[in-house]
Amino acid sequence: MKFRFLGVLIFVSFNLFSQTKKYTDSPKLVVGVVVDQMRFDYISRFYLQFGNDGFKRLINEGFECRNHHFNYMPTYTGPGHASIFTGTSPQNHGIIGNNWYDKFEDKVVYCASDADVKTLGTDSPSEKMSPKRILTMTLGDANRLHTQFKGKTIGVSIKNRGAILPAGHSANGAYWFRGKEEGQWISTNYYNEELPKWVKNFNNNKTVNNYLKQWNTLYPIESYLESGKDLNNYEIGFEGKETATFPYDLKSLKKKNSGYDILKYTPYGNSIVTDFVLEAIEKEGLGADDVTDVLTVSFSSTDYIGHNFGVNSVEIEDTYIRLDLELAKLLAYLDTKVGKGEYTLFLTADHGAVHVPQYLSDRKIPAYYFNQLTFDKGIKQYLKSVFKIEGLVKNISNQQVFLNYKLLEEEKISLNKVIKKLQFYISQQKYVQYVFTRGQLSQRSLNNATGQLVQNGFHQRLSGDIAYVLTPATITYPKKGSTHGSPQNYDTHVPMLFFGKGVNQGRTFKKTRVIDIVPTVCSLLGIASPNGTTGEVLDFIIK
Repeated sequence: MKFRFLGVLIFVSFNLFSQTKKYTDSPKLVVGVVVDQMRFDYISRFYLQFGNDGFKRLINEGFECRNHHFNYMPTYTGPGHASIFTGTSPQNHGIIGNNWYDKFEDKVVYCASDADVKTLGTDSPSEKMSPKRILTMTLGDANRLHTQFKGKTIGVSIKNRGAILPAGHSANGAYWFRGKEEGQWISTNYYNEELPKWVKNFNNNKTVNNYLKQWNTLYPIESYLESGKDLNNYEIGFEGKETATFPYDLKSLKKKNSGYDILKYTPYGNSIVTDFVLEAIEKEGLGADDVTDVLTVSFSSTDYIGHNFGVNSVEIEDTYIRLDLELAKLLAYLDTKVGKGEYTLFLTADHGAVHVPQYLSDRKIPAYYFNQLTFDKGIKQYLKSVFKIEGLVKNISNQQVFLNYKLLEEEKISLNKVIKKLQFYISQQKYVQYVFTRGQLSQRSLNNATGQLVQNGFHQRLSGDIAYVLTPATITYPKKGSTHGSPQNYDTHVPMLFFGKGVNQGRTFKKTRVIDIVPTVCSLLGIASPNGTTGEVLDFIIK
């Protein structure tokens, strides 16, 4: 009887141990990859140009969400990276733009600026950065808490906001590229009192100089069938070169294009990121033990190139062909260093982009340019004519109007009356599609689908008093190059690929949202989601 009881006890104990081990069998490393300004259709458009070990491997071996969208406006880099890694939208995490007017400080602020920190690796005061403006936790913060701060978090990007916002508040480090005449990877003492030795060594090796070379198409230009003509009227190009056409001699163009900053506008900017990421994995020991680490990687040169050359350019096609090789290089390194099947990776984008409106217009597709200066001047003149006083508007930015509360109170002018008058005036302006007031956006829900996107991007404390939306394919931008920021499909629809440990193979056309990424990853890890998360777990992705 004793032996029978002991056998049962051993069996139950072993079974419980097996279940516990299975429940907590997390990947050694989670890698979150963001491709800046990547439209969803870039995957299908360039698919035949890709090799088998980059995008195709992620798709064929992982899980693809083909109807993946941002659930808010404005679709900019700062809010995008913050939303992806917090699992919530700007109405909660507070990153309502790349820059925005802060009514409490009475000035325009940058999403990652922090005057109280000290720069590392540069003397430039413009690089004083930290994640202090994010009001909620990130995936990295949640994992750090869960692992008693044994699991590391590192963020890397060409852009400071692309490194800082994803990494979060408790990260072990965030590193970004300082161009100009420096060509250095830098940080601030928010994370460490000095740059790690391996970062200093990486900078001292000056491998970045290897990329000051000719940028030509990787393959014969005749094979680039998924883009327009190389010589056209829709691209900005570089100073010092008469036409925006291949090839580009970067070494000779460097001086007239802000020094090392020119690399950001080429596929080599992504190569620089890959080089640094591989070094970070090695030197920081990411994925080297059974405690899960988090690495965030943002490939930002795609955004610089899109703004410069446009969605339909040969430059964009070549950039994504080359990015595919960078992804293949990263995956091969992770297979070797961390172990195949020992890491989990997801890839998405922070926003899409619109076709150059002039290109669309030339092909009889409705598309327009919005004169922001004329619009702003009209608003101020209108309010002056109605209320007989100047200065009622404090700021107009990010398609929001901020009113002067102090002046309204002093002059005993009704705030609601001004808002009502202004809403009607703005709604009558050319190329304006919708206008929403603070009162409408503060309601629990809006029936208008576009209004819901605006509402999700509207922070009740930080945002303005009126928000407006322009008609589709209408932008405030030069007549060359692409941009983004709207609630339209071309800006919200982005790729979503999950890959690696704990991930099913397959695809879905069910609508998913960027705020669903983090709760899904946290469920896979068996940890609590960040404290502001409002997204849902995509359980069909997890094994």
